[in-house]
Amino acid sequence: MRAFSEAIGLSASDVLKKLLNFGMATMPSMGTMLDRDTVELLAAELGVQLDLKTAEDLEKELLAGFDAVDEDPTLRESRPPIVTFLGHVDHGKTSLLDRILGMNVAARESGGITQHIRAYTVKHNSKSITFVDTPGHEAFTQMRARGANVTDCAVLIIAADDGIMPQTEEAISHAKAAGVPIVVCINKIDLPGIDVQRIYQQLAASDLLPTEWGGETEVVKTSALTGEGVDHLLDMLLTIAELHDLRVNPARAAAGVCLDASIHEGRGVSACILVQKGTLRVGDSLVCGEASGTVKAMHDTLGKKRITEAGPSQPVLVSGLDIAPGAGDRFQVVESIAMAREVALKRSGIRRHSSLSNAPVHVTLENLLDRLGTQKTPTLNLIVRADVRGSIEAILKELTKLDHPEVKIRILQSTVGGVTEADVQLADASDAIIIAFNVVPDERARSLAEELGVQVRRYEIIYQVTDDLRNALEGMLAPEKRETELGRAVVQRTYSISRLGVIAGCRVIGGVIARNGRLRVIRDNRILGDYGIESLKREKDDAREVRDGLECGIKVANFNDIKEGDILECYRIEEVARTLS
Repeated sequence: MRAFSEAIGLSASDVLKKLLNFGMATMPSMGTMLDRDTVELLAAELGVQLDLKTAEDLEKELLAGFDAVDEDPTLRESRPPIVTFLGHVDHGKTSLLDRILGMNVAARESGGITQHIRAYTVKHNSKSITFVDTPGHEAFTQMRARGANVTDCAVLIIAADDGIMPQTEEAISHAKAAGVPIVVCINKIDLPGIDVQRIYQQLAASDLLPTEWGGETEVVKTSALTGEGVDHLLDMLLTIAELHDLRVNPARAAAGVCLDASIHEGRGVSACILVQKGTLRVGDSLVCGEASGTVKAMHDTLGKKRITEAGPSQPVLVSGLDIAPGAGDRFQVVESIAMAREVALKRSGIRRHSSLSNAPVHVTLENLLDRLGTQKTPTLNLIVRADVRGSIEAILKELTKLDHPEVKIRILQSTVGGVTEADVQLADASDAIIIAFNVVPDERARSLAEELGVQVRRYEIIYQVTDDLRNALEGMLAPEKRETELGRAVVQRTYSISRLGVIAGCRVIGGVIARNGRLRVIRDNRILGDYGIESLKREKDDAREVRDGLECGIKVANFNDIKEGDILECYRIEEVARTLS
């Protein structure tokens, strides 16, 4: 009842009086659930017009609104790029961001290592850039798994003295899977004895060929300690943003993603959210995952400046939500707090139901056709783990033989070693299958794969890998349609029957006329049309087929302009399974 009174703008006491007049069996209260009939009756009694929508309808509207492209291109304006720093631990991601911000975030972190997702907006040459700093690529991928791909560009931080490390390779795979531009930043170039050419070789081996070597990957050399190259990095990011022409409508209802959230004693829930579309204002009602509320206050992400509105690509700290949303939960401004609460409550119920049911359904070789068959060009994402580099090279070579213009195989990652939790998280976010060749997942990866429904296929023979994939992919190929000519008949006489139409009295002059075939009507060597066979009779009996030299009666489906002397050419379309070869 509370939601109803808030929606119509009347006091709860007035609504309660009307309910008492209805003679309800139990004494109503503010928490009483009202059925649809009661709500419609109340609205009529109070003279209020209501547009009743279910939570499912609201959810569909929210999803459509979040993903909708602005209809009028003239309403779209340029927005700042959103950049995420990725890379190996202790390669200087946060220290470099400190240099850009002119502050010391790393000093406030335990051990100098980023523990939480943060976002900041900086100005460079009068233009804004939003930076997202994450504890690692796992957090970056977990947001993707929730449908929140917030990044416009990924900056891969590589320490000049270390080069590409295992976590760097994983970060490269995660950035590629996200499908965003990658800029490589070689940090710590102030250290003595560094070898940049060695890092270039490692990048080339990871399919990130630097522009200096004729490739397409931009490489910037920086020092977080001295500030060298930082301005060049910012210029590069602004150039990439201009090339991609990032535009949104700032006047629409705000929508975006929650980066992180916490609960503070006395202040309640504080959520760090990133506005992706529209403009968020104090007083707006919003729903974020299972959380809902009204924006009571907004601050910049440093918590120093109070603000009243936040535009596209701007991160802010928001208070007013009832519970802490999860990292990666998408938020959207709605018409009223009642609508926000209804959607949040429905989402909570769906999550509880899902937690009691089976794991989410990811793509497997068994359900490949059902999962990917609706895509225009189906793509199977794979993560390959093997015991030695030679095995990986052999597997990748065999997989190239399975290439086909209608079915694509995309290798997200191919590394040596056992299957890890990071592999499973990447597979979860990208809907991929993990191929484990002569290796096994560790216990935590095995448990996580079962929980998330990610398939890990183990093999010991390379040809078993390709055979399984070939069989799965061939099932996705549209069957080839082949025409088989069955026979020909000449129309000798026609009979017009009022309730049936025109019947053609024919003689088969070659092959057979089959009931399940199709007919081409040919007159004066020209094809008049292509039709089905409505009925086929031999004398007075229905026939499945009539052979050469025999006479028959044929009713051509949806065609009555049949003439004596017409030729009926019978054929059948057969579907033949196709192979990748």
